[in-house]
Formats: sequence, C-alpha cells, structure tokens
Amino acid sequence: MCDEVIFNSNAGNTTFQTKMLCGSRRKCKKATKLEENRPMENGVTDENQKSPMVQGQKQGTADSGLPPAPAPPPPPPAPRIRPRLIFHTQLAHGSPTGRIEGFTNVKELYTKIAEVFEISPAEVGIAERILFCTLNTHKVDMQKLLGGQIGLEDFIFAHVKGQMKEVEVIKSEDALGLTITDNGTGYAFIKRIKEDSTIDRIKTVCVGDHIEGINNQTIVGCRHYEVAKMLKDLPKGQPFTLGLVEPRKAFDMIARRTKCGKSTGEGKVGSGRETLRLRSKGTATVEEVPTEFEERATKKVDDLLENYMGIRDTELAATMVETGKDKKNPDEFAEALDSILGDFAFPDEFVFDVWGAIGDAKNGRI
Repeated sequence: MCDEVIFNSNAGNTTFQTKMLCGSRRKCKKATKLEENRPMENGVTDENQKSPMVQGQKQGTADSGLPPAPAPPPPPPAPRIRPRLIFHTQLAHGSPTGRIEGFTNVKELYTKIAEVFEISPAEVGIAERILFCTLNTHKVDMQKLLGGQIGLEDFIFAHVKGQMKEVEVIKSEDALGLTITDNGTGYAFIKRIKEDSTIDRIKTVCVGDHIEGINNQTIVGCRHYEVAKMLKDLPKGQPFTLGLVEPRKAFDMIARRTKCGKSTGEGKVGSGRETLRLRSKGTATVEEVPTEFEERATKKVDDLLENYMGIRDTELAATMVETGKDKKNPDEFAEALDSILGDFAFPDEFVFDVWGAIGDAKNGRI
C-alpha cells in the first residue's frame, strides 16, 4: 500500500541540550584532567581545587548561580492501538463462514473474500465474480447493501455471478423505471424497479441483476451514472437489448423478484458503535457511527440522486454531505464539489437542491 498511518509524537529533543553541556566541559577539560591526577590527601579529593564549573555542578545551582537544570521531558503519549479488524463472511448462496481482514477498499474486500473461499486461481477475474455484498442478510436486499461503511459487528454476505440472460426492451417512455448503482469495481446493477414502469413489465428483469451489456456492447468498467446516461440517451420507441447477469441464488431464493428492495427487518446495518469507512480514493478509516444529522442528510441526498440521475449511491451521498456540512454558501459548496466530484458534472439546479437538503437536515426540517 502507498498510504500509511503516521502517529505524531511530542517527545522532546535533548540533542541540543547535550551539545551545550559538552561545550561547557570542553573549556576546562585540561585543568580538570590535571586536578584528577593530583594525589589525594587521606583519600579525599579537595573540593576547593576543582574548577568552579565542576564544583557548581556537584554543589547544585544554588551555590553556583547557574539556572536550574531543565526537567527531563515527559514521555510521549502511547499511540492508540486498535484491535485487528476481522469480519465474518459467507457466500450468499451458501458456504461455510470465513474471516477476512486487511482490506482498505471494496476491490480489496472482494479479493479477500475470493481468497477465503479458495476459488480456483485458474479462473479469470476472481474478485470481479462478486457482484455486490449485503450486510447481515443473504437476501438480495438493497436496503442492506454494503456501501461506504461497514459496522464493526456486521456480517458480510457476498453475492456472486449466476445465470446470464438477455432481454429485449422497447423504450416506450422517456424513463425505463430503473435505478442503478455499482459495486465500486466496474459492475453496475439494478437497485430499484419502479412499479408499472417499462422494466417492471418485463418479469425476467430483477433487482440485483448486473447490467453487463447494452445492444451487445459491454459496459463492464463503467460507473453507474455513465450506464444511467446511456439508457437515458437511447431513442424512444426503439427496441434495444440488455445483457444481464443475475446473482447466484440458493434454492429458497429462486423465483423471487423484488421491485423496490424494501427492508425485511432482518439484521441491523451498522450495529457496531464504530464503522469502517471505505473510500474510493485513500485508505479506509475507523470512524464513529454517523450522526443523526448525517443520516438524515445522506438519505435525502440519495433520494435526489435517484430523481435527477437515476442512480442511488449512499457513499456518494455521504461524501456530498461531508463536503457541504461546513460550507457557508452554495457557491462555496459547488466549488468544493467540482474539486472532488467533477467527473459527475452535476447540474446547477441539482447542486442547489443538495445544498438545501443539507441545510434542512442541519436545521431539523427533515
């Protein structure tokens, strides 16, 4: 890894003080040596024959008139040592329980999971076989989707590639009724299907399906907002094909179809008092659980992302809230967003609405 955690220490530096003392002794080194070689009477050294500097050092600063010697600096505070962060994991379609640690982003997390379950190294793209992970449930539950944070007590279920399928869609309306997200490693998948929409009428398309291609052109490696824009730009009234890969399912999950990914109440995301924050850039950090303000604001911004862009992304929403919570005006907020999220090219009206949502959450209006 290129990133390191550096613990700063306030330990004092005595090098300069030591040089000062050595310098003062060099003045009387010759005289002191002669006095040391002088015979002692009755085996006792004559204190009056010692140099004033040596005598003063032994008698103390009160007799010598020298300033008191500086007290030794206090020892540096011991750095806070966190316990090893070990998470339990299973494959969602069924497997023994494994333990993973030492990851700093989603791609490394997927690689660790693949290593734990000893997927054959002969297979190409081991980590990329994982479509997404859910927390504390093996079901395709988009409310429990692993985003930018993992509670330190959360159990991770990995959903891997299953059956491939291809469907033909006629875009009869401007909006298809899809909400798209991605796993952070180039796999976009369906997070929500709007009821009575174009996609809802195609029963083979399900929440959790990975969108692998559009019109026989692969889109693996594209971010969710890029895929959403491709689908939005397709001409109305024209048919097109979607290449999909569904997550592998256990027997009790076959033929189940979820439109909105509503929570079933199983488990609790973020049950630990602290969470591991995964970042797309930089190392992971252990942080306190989000405040009530941050949770409200993040949920509202995530809703705005869906309305404006057809995507849901709690990590992106949380980053926007974190960027805007200490800004003083919308112009300052917009400039900060451009500096860290310029690739999204957010429209001005969206940025203004996000600023308003953050303000509403801060003032308790949502």
